[in-house]
Amino acid sequence: MTDRHPVTVVGLGAMGREIARILLEAGHPTTVWNRTPGRADDLVARGAIRAGTVAQAVTSSPLVLVCVLDCAVTRELLEPIAAELTGRTVVQFTTGTPEQARGLAAWAAGHGIDYVDSGMMATPPMIGTPDSTFLYSGDQQAFERYRPTLDLVGTSRYLGADAGLAGLYDLALLSGMYTMFAGFVHGAAMVGTVGGTAADFAETAGHWIRATSHALPYAARFMDSRDYTTDVQSVEFNKAALDVIVQASRDQGVAIDLVEPIQRLLAEQIAQGHGKEAFDRIIESIRPSAA
Repeated sequence: MTDRHPVTVVGLGAMGREIARILLEAGHPTTVWNRTPGRADDLVARGAIRAGTVAQAVTSSPLVLVCVLDCAVTRELLEPIAAELTGRTVVQFTTGTPEQARGLAAWAAGHGIDYVDSGMMATPPMIGTPDSTFLYSGDQQAFERYRPTLDLVGTSRYLGADAGLAGLYDLALLSGMYTMFAGFVHGAAMVGTVGGTAADFAETAGHWIRATSHALPYAARFMDSRDYTTDVQSVEFNKAALDVIVQASRDQGVAIDLVEPIQRLLAEQIAQGHGKEAFDRIIESIRPSAA
């Protein structure tokens, strides 16, 4: 395989366009397709080849990157052209559930298509920069074959042969992001009641979040060992803190929708007799009982 093999990008939303641009700039002959053809205009001006149909797009390259709205759209586009995809590698950048990825992998295997699923841990401006990470799972040989190309859009991390792993880790990381930003939103609402701006709060919050993130490996040890014995930051200690946060929020007229669930999980652990154990024991309230 040459360093500049052809690549096809199906789907030219914000992420797909950036992926195609990076590949073009690296010298890969790049074919693009999108339901709305006009979205390809800028890329075509840069040297991309505009395909008239999905079938034409995929037959132009041995590597097909799919970045569309959801997995249902992926199936809608690819299932009718399974014969044209046989012998090629499909890398699915579309966000979906682990089970959807496994279903697509099984369908691909039945048609002689190498399938790799991906979780994109990046926003469009991050693609192609050192801050961009892409998680992959599925066909390892196909991943390794095209890894130099995939590394162009972000640092590649292969998680395993189970096609569902990339999506699972992607969604797990996003859950951390959403709950973190939701906490920031709640805090901004609190300081806003006394005239504080979200911009000012962001500076302080950013410093605090960076400092406290160093505790993640420490918390992980509790959760992996399932031994939550501690003499600091117990469930009871943190429940008392959440009680004050909830009361202060109510006093300021701020809704408690975002913080009350944490208070509730801590209360549940205390009711079960685990008040002296580490805060991280709340995972036992949400992890599968068979874990």
